[in-house]
Amino acid sequence: MTPTLVRQHRPHSGPHPRVDPRARARDWSEIQERMLVPLYEAVYERLDVGPATRLLGLGCGSGLALLMARSRGAAVTGTDPSSPERLALARERLLPADPGAPAPGRARIVEHTDAAPGADETPRYTLVTAFEPVGCVEGDAEGLGELLAPTARMADRGAAVVLTGWGPPERCATSTVLRSLLGPADPPRCAGGWRGARRDDLEDIAQRAGLRPDGSGRVTCVFGYADLDSAVRGLMSTGLFDAAVGDREQVDKELSEALHPYRRPDGTVWMPNVFRYLIARVP
Repeated sequence: MTPTLVRQHRPHSGPHPRVDPRARARDWSEIQERMLVPLYEAVYERLDVGPATRLLGLGCGSGLALLMARSRGAAVTGTDPSSPERLALARERLLPADPGAPAPGRARIVEHTDAAPGADETPRYTLVTAFEPVGCVEGDAEGLGELLAPTARMADRGAAVVLTGWGPPERCATSTVLRSLLGPADPPRCAGGWRGARRDDLEDIAQRAGLRPDGSGRVTCVFGYADLDSAVRGLMSTGLFDAAVGDREQVDKELSEALHPYRRPDGTVWMPNVFRYLIARVP
């Protein structure tokens, strides 16, 4: 299976005004989401996700990572208030129309984290995942940090919280393409501009949320597309390029040009990326 990405917790005004949110969510689900499968698998294997796991997926997108955890027997809850369209697709995937259909684990989709079990309720979560990589666009880490602090109170003491981020820019083809369209943030620290991932991005987020780091790892995820059109649609579905200047047609054209170095003779697009994950613990 070709690997996918995940949408960032970064402040922006929403999709480009000419983008149909439903079409974007469908492109995410059908083209882009699978690109991070190696990351999901590495995390689940390391944490031995199985029938004893009660997982909360923050920014769950259209539910692929949740589906993979449920196939291992985990009880899963997903939320993605930034994209109701993606969340609707997650419901279709995880909550079959036939209530009698067999499922290896339980599943819930909620609109907001405050609809999930509270601090005094049981069962509480044993694992919280934030699979939307941070560290490639200014402002994304702050949003995730604000979301984690109250969410951690819904988890058991010692529960794992998994944060994910982009690897070094020189090892991420997508970072190079982003920089060519967005340029560095100007002035520094403004939301929406490209920036290279920093070594301690994830540790800083964990510290601000009151979590204790407990190990990390790196995973290679290749963004592979059948053709240039699929690559443009997939990358645009991530929301990473929303800050690019110009109308949708112009941005698509510039993105197509930036992708030419990654196009193979057979027309496929091949973009190697490295992602980092941090396992933190709830004190």
